[in-house]
Amino acid sequence: MSKKSRKKSSKTPSGSPTAKKKAGKTRAATQTRSAKTQRTPASKSTATIAKAGSHKAASKQLNPSKSPAAAKPTLTEGQRAPAFRLPRDGGSVVTLADLAGQKLVLFFYPRADTPGCTREAIDFTRLADAFAAAGTKVLGISADPLKAQEKFRDKHKLGIPLVSDETHAMLEAYGAWGEKSMYGKSFLGILRTTVLVGSDGKVARIWRNVRVDGHAEEVLEAARSL
Repeated sequence: MSKKSRKKSSKTPSGSPTAKKKAGKTRAATQTRSAKTQRTPASKSTATIAKAGSHKAASKQLNPSKSPAAAKPTLTEGQRAPAFRLPRDGGSVVTLADLAGQKLVLFFYPRADTPGCTREAIDFTRLADAFAAAGTKVLGISADPLKAQEKFRDKHKLGIPLVSDETHAMLEAYGAWGEKSMYGKSFLGILRTTVLVGSDGKVARIWRNVRVDGHAEEVLEAARSL
């Protein structure tokens, strides 16, 4: 073999730095394409889940949970009910001070006009006269804007005041805002909760993780017993 042939051969073996560099670039490009391919379905899946799990208003409020401690209830029975001042359907304002001296039921529901929330609101409406006879006022609270609350009220002929807490201040004070999960994803949202406040202004009963069926009747019995 001539000297020129040996020099040319020595520059192009498979183990040379040049070959290794080309192989490295090829692997990196392949991995990048693979990573993009894997990320695309996940992104679409997340968007689909978010759309299915919440309506337009709620989707802006449900954020990834960065603070698990925010999900822990802070209100306990026997404590004085936290003050609030919030808009209600019809455009007026409702405050805890306005309701002083009477028993009060606050039921917190995730979203207006969804199946469980609709059944719950209809049940409390059906028993509105019985609650009034027991000296008890009933309020429904969610983070929906007033327009959504009023549409919900009109569609189902609800006879109880619906309160809007878009800032989540009251929801957090009453332990009805915290960490939830859906399809393996964690986020912050409204926890279905009911609070019964006595005429002395103190929390008499708290129901967390409420099951809708029969719940309004159970709350009515508790109100009657105070």
